Order: sequence, then C-alpha cells, then structure tokens
Amino acid sequence: MKPDLHCHSHFSDGKHSPAFLIARAIANGISHLAITDHDCITWDTDADWTTQGLELIPGVEVSAQWQEKEVHIVGLCIDPADTALNRMLDDQRLARRKRIAAMDLCLQKIGIEGLIAYLEQLPCMAWTRSHAAEFLIERGHCKNWDQAFKRFLSRRGKAYVPIQWTALEQVVSLIKAAGGIAVLAHPGRYGLSKTKMSELVSEFGDAGGDALEGSYGNIDPKTKKLIAETADAENFYVSIGSDFHDVERHWTDLGKAPSLDRTSTKNAIWNHPRWHSFFHVQHNVLTVRN
Repeated sequence: MKPDLHCHSHFSDGKHSPAFLIARAIANGISHLAITDHDCITWDTDADWTTQGLELIPGVEVSAQWQEKEVHIVGLCIDPADTALNRMLDDQRLARRKRIAAMDLCLQKIGIEGLIAYLEQLPCMAWTRSHAAEFLIERGHCKNWDQAFKRFLSRRGKAYVPIQWTALEQVVSLIKAAGGIAVLAHPGRYGLSKTKMSELVSEFGDAGGDALEGSYGNIDPKTKKLIAETADAENFYVSIGSDFHDVERHWTDLGKAPSLDRTSTKNAIWNHPRWHSFFHVQHNVLTVRN
C-alpha cells in the first residue's frame, strides 16, 4: 500500500487540476489518493472510480481555531454532500474572501492594486494568503515567498488582516458527523513547545479526533519519531500525506513522504473502522471537478 492522504488542487492553493493529480498519482504508483483542498470539497457526483489500481478518497483540509493558533484538520472518507459540513465550509470560504478584500484595501493604500482581479481569474474556490503572495511576486512587488510574507502578509506585515476560524471542536464534530475520519494535519509545523503540542493533541482527542498525520513532506526524523510515540501513547491512528501543491517545488511530489515506521504502521489509518466501512459499503468513490 502506498497512500497519499493529503494534497491540494487548483481549487485551493495547489497549482494543478484534480485530473492532473490523479494522473500523477497513477504514474507515481499511489494506491490511495485523497485530494484535501482547503475549506472546499473537490468531489462532485457519484461514479465508479477504479483507475489503474488507484482508489480515490473524498477529503478536505479545514482551518480551525485552537486558542490563538490556526491549526489544520484533514477529514477523510467524508460524505461530500453532508449539509452541515458544507455550510461550515461555505462560511469559511466567505471569511477568506472578506479577509482578502480587506488585504486588498491595505495594499491599495500603499499603491498596489489588482489583487481581487488576479484572484477572480483563477479557478480557486478558497482564497488564501498563498495566492496573495503569488500575486505580489508575479507583479514584481516581492522577489520571493518569504519576502511577500515578511513585508505584507505575516502578522507584522503591511497588509495583514486577522481571521477567526471555526473552533477546533466544531470542525472535528462536523467531520465526524459527515462520516469522516478527523486527522490533525502536520503537527510539527505549528511552532509549538512540547507542552503546548501535548495540550493541542489532548484537546483534539477530547473533541473526538481520530488520527495524527505522522509523516508528511519535509518532516524531520525527530518530529516523526515524536508523533509516532504520541500517537501510540494516546491511542491515535496515524495518517500519511505529501501535502503536495506544485510540481515546480522539486523537493516534493505526490507520495513523497517518509514511510511509517513499525509502530505507526500498527496504528495506520487504514486500520480505522471507518476506512474499512467506506470501501466496503461505498466502493463507488467519486468523480471530481476538472
């Protein structure tokens, strides 16, 4: 089994269509693929999907508020038509648009125009700061991603606008109510101390969270070991995903994440009861928007 359970298409901040991701996954020998776009569900209508051995899994990555931090929760094996989940995602995307509109006003005040027009010509459903960074780079206002965030988009940036996400507990609850498996995405990327990380994981578990993402693109061995030990001690399942966005980022690709170690394999997400019921009861996976 070679799953990739976390990647992005051009419907959020990825560069490529779902069709491209599917073809790439087949070429890379992926067995199970979940396209987990930010705050939007890429999947569309029911259809038979078994493509050269590739199984598709409906998923989403939701931005959630935990204390003063933004954390990300991946939902896997969700019902893409679930009303309550989609209502929350609609609200999140609207909040994103309002945030970008406020950022656009900040940029206009310093003589930088065109952000909204730039975003409106893209296929993305969920507007992100990553799109704003790309706009600033393409228009020559910044040399690179780091400069765009440092000068304009980070907390001390000239165009920074705060946003309030849906509470972590509610995000987990809605994913579970939609039949999904709730996964804490890339736990090592939040810049938390061991104490704060333990607190986050504990509250995630109390909210009904199922799994920790135990391996992802660019994870370091020390973090990977810590997540595996935490998942084992706290009875979480372990997921894996590349968090792939763009073939031009040569350090990453679909399926490019370190393999789970023996402990994590024992707790692997494909041992979760919902995983088995999803493929047993609903082996029609889903077509996607292209």
